[in-house]
Amino acid sequence: MPHAYRRLLLACACALLAACSPFAPPPAASLPAAPAATPAMQAPPWQQPGVRILHIAPQESLLTITVRRGGALARLGHDHVVASRSLQGVVAPAPGRAQFRFRLDEMSVDEAGLRQAAGLTTTPSADAIAGTRHNMLVRVLEAERYPWVNIEARRTDDKEVLEADITLHGVTRTLQLPVRIEESADGRQLQASGSLLLKQSDFGIVPFAVLGGAMAVQDQMELAFRITARQELNAPGSGASPGR
Repeated sequence: MPHAYRRLLLACACALLAACSPFAPPPAASLPAAPAATPAMQAPPWQQPGVRILHIAPQESLLTITVRRGGALARLGHDHVVASRSLQGVVAPAPGRAQFRFRLDEMSVDEAGLRQAAGLTTTPSADAIAGTRHNMLVRVLEAERYPWVNIEARRTDDKEVLEADITLHGVTRTLQLPVRIEESADGRQLQASGSLLLKQSDFGIVPFAVLGGAMAVQDQMELAFRITARQELNAPGSGASPGR
């Protein structure tokens, strides 16, 4: 192979890897658009009169997913952190139940502070971040077709493990979720944190790859969460409304 051709091929490969995308970031209009008003989440069957319900506080809650680079040219790419700060849902401490969800198209990509907290040392450009977000939403997660991630959790015999049904990309998997729970003395506030490893392929997702897999995203992802939930006085099911 002529040296000039090899140099050109390597330069093209590096350009693709630097952007984590084989295409230039598309116009924002081509990304899945969030609805003007998010419909309220349907109350779970266990949200009954007399059951104390805590509501997730999105401004005090965070869910992150870290994906790692792979392939023979992994050293030329970037790891990524995507995050949701718009969790919505409810928790019932007494029966040990929780239900929450978030929209994929509301997730951020590669916030500087979250990259630092995850120990990621590279710094992707704004164009690379835009390309990553497009590939994630359109080519990998099909967010327009499957906009929501839903999680339903229930207590097990082990107080530090929840059984969770996670629905992503139209596929539901039941997993053991290690968790640390701290509840206020009056039972009106709860904080839960934990992490676990997931595989994209378990949810019917094909990890992103280019150059025949020489640059790819690893199948395994790291999910971590920190959730705050509190009782809303006079909210339905809070236990504080008249007749509850």
